[in-house]
Formats: sequence, structure tokens, C-alpha cells
Amino acid sequence: MRLLVLASVLLLVGCQFRPTYMPSGDQTYKQYCAACHGADAKGHGPVASVLTTPPPDLTTLAKRNLGKFPYDYVSSVLELGPTPPRNIPSEYAYPAHGSSDMPTWGPIFQYHDKQNERVVTQRIKNLCDYLASLQEH
Repeated sequence: MRLLVLASVLLLVGCQFRPTYMPSGDQTYKQYCAACHGADAKGHGPVASVLTTPPPDLTTLAKRNLGKFPYDYVSSVLELGPTPPRNIPSEYAYPAHGSSDMPTWGPIFQYHDKQNERVVTQRIKNLCDYLASLQEH
């Protein structure tokens, strides 16, 4: 039942963006990430308690990556799902995001054709830049 509620929430969230809409990183975070990761990105969103895998604290990504924000890893998760690139340690993989077919990812962060490639790339960059701005120092 909890999974059904979560899937419904994510589906509703995913249906609110048009394919060419270019939100800021802050808007994208609030729309797609805050339900699980929390408004403060520390992993305590309103949906977090029903998840099998607790959402990580996104404000410590740089800290856990020797002080450097892992742009490549975050971009990869948004585009492809949680499998990290070869140069990213496996402890950064978060299986909570599931497959790239989940509504969380949908057409907003995936390249479906050449026409949306520029838009998707910019959405991912906007969200990565926003997450980088939240890092603890």
C-alpha cells in the first residue's frame, strides 16, 4: 500500500512538467526531490518514512567525495538511474531511485530524441548546480 501511495505521488509530480519546460534547479528539486530528500535536502522528506531505503543527505555529497561535488555522478543518476559511472565509488549508488522507468525520471531527465536533448541537458545541469549550492562546507 505504501508503495502504491508513493508511486501515485511521483506520477502526479511527474505529470506537471511539459517536455520543453525549463525550470530552475530549485524548482526542479522542489518538484522531484523534496518529497523524499526533504526541503533542506537532508533526507527527511514527508515520503521518506515509507521508503525501504532511506534517502541520503544530499548536502553532504561533496563531503563524501573528497570535498568535490560529484557532478558526473549526480548527472548520471538523473539520466540513467542509480548505477554509478565506473569512476564513482559504489557507495554513492542509491537503489531507492529504482530503474530509470520510474515516474521520478520520466521524460524530464531522459533523452528520448535529438529534439529534447538540449532541454534535458539543461534541466540536469540546473538541478546539479542547485544541489552543488547546498553542500555543507
